[in-house]
Amino acid sequence: MHFPLWLVFALITLSFFGLSGVTQKLATNEVSTGLSYFWFVVAMLLIGLGIVILVPLDWHVRAKVVTLAVAGGWLNGLRAMTSFKALEVGGKASIVVPLCYLYPLVTITLALAFLHERLTRTGVAGIILALVAAVLLAQERPQAT
Repeated sequence: MHFPLWLVFALITLSFFGLSGVTQKLATNEVSTGLSYFWFVVAMLLIGLGIVILVPLDWHVRAKVVTLAVAGGWLNGLRAMTSFKALEVGGKASIVVPLCYLYPLVTITLALAFLHERLTRTGVAGIILALVAAVLLAQERPQAT
């Protein structure tokens, strides 16, 4: 069976997301969101520096592209910080992380509205299942006092 290269990278990404959710929860059990996020940023800077050093980059890009890339970085940074906070204030990794990673629902909505993309019946069914999953994941029994 032949796996397309994009699928290999997508599965690696899936693994990294899963591992990062657990490491973020373990970190926020011990330190504040701020400190946890600081070390997240340090790690991202080191990865960025490695890319600048090891990968030939074309630095001749339009300002619009740079602006979009910076906006994406800011939004990703805010995403990380708020997910750390959700974990720090008592959210369970088994609930917080899957809920946070339902972000494609936002992407789909924006793609429909601004990029004029279309959904198939299968896509609509997937969205409905994701929403049902979100509701079911968010259900917790009250803790006994």
